[in-house]
Amino acid sequence: MILRNVGKRYGDRVALEHITLEFPEGAITAVLGESGAGKTTLLNVLAGQTSFTGESEGAKPCSYLFQSPKLLPNLTAEQNLRFVLPKEKWGEVRAMLCRVGLAGREGALPRQLSGGERQRVAIARAFLYPHELLLMDEPFSSLDLSLKKTLMELVAELWEGTRQTVVFVTHDVHEAAVLAHRAVVLKRGRIAAELSLEGAPPRGFFVHADCEDELVRILTSELV
Repeated sequence: MILRNVGKRYGDRVALEHITLEFPEGAITAVLGESGAGKTTLLNVLAGQTSFTGESEGAKPCSYLFQSPKLLPNLTAEQNLRFVLPKEKWGEVRAMLCRVGLAGREGALPRQLSGGERQRVAIARAFLYPHELLLMDEPFSSLDLSLKKTLMELVAELWEGTRQTVVFVTHDVHEAAVLAHRAVVLKRGRIAAELSLEGAPPRGFFVHADCEDELVRILTSELV
């Protein structure tokens, strides 16, 4: 998928300033930047949820994984997954819940699940929903370290089974270093840098990668 000369304004505020960006098929692209840099606007453009100027080529059906699980409160874990699928696909739901570690919790309502379990349901839903492009908006940012490691490894494992295109917004350079093939840094709606990350993800969670230092340097430097 390619964005060409894409711009977006909210009144007088520029959210994206004529950016051109390619998202390689089958790769995970991490998008980093401070608050207000245009990261979520970029996801909304890719999802077709907002108007913009410029061109988008190769638009794909997408699935979305948010920071909060956004489960339907009156439906069980199993019903939340069935809700996004045609009836002929319902047979896949229990197998997916088992894959994400929720065997035996199919009948639990969201309020009966822990925060980590709710996010597991959201991850299962995102991967189960028919898509060619997965958009992730800081899905690990509110998790403690142990749970973050577990769920990042889960996402990597599920991605290995599909090898679909992923665009992953994060504030955390370590998350990008663990999960992404490449990183894009946004500043004030403009592309400040694009980096290819060495080695195939997922990388070791407890390993400090050299690219983290470079990403921090770019994030904290002035935009030319």
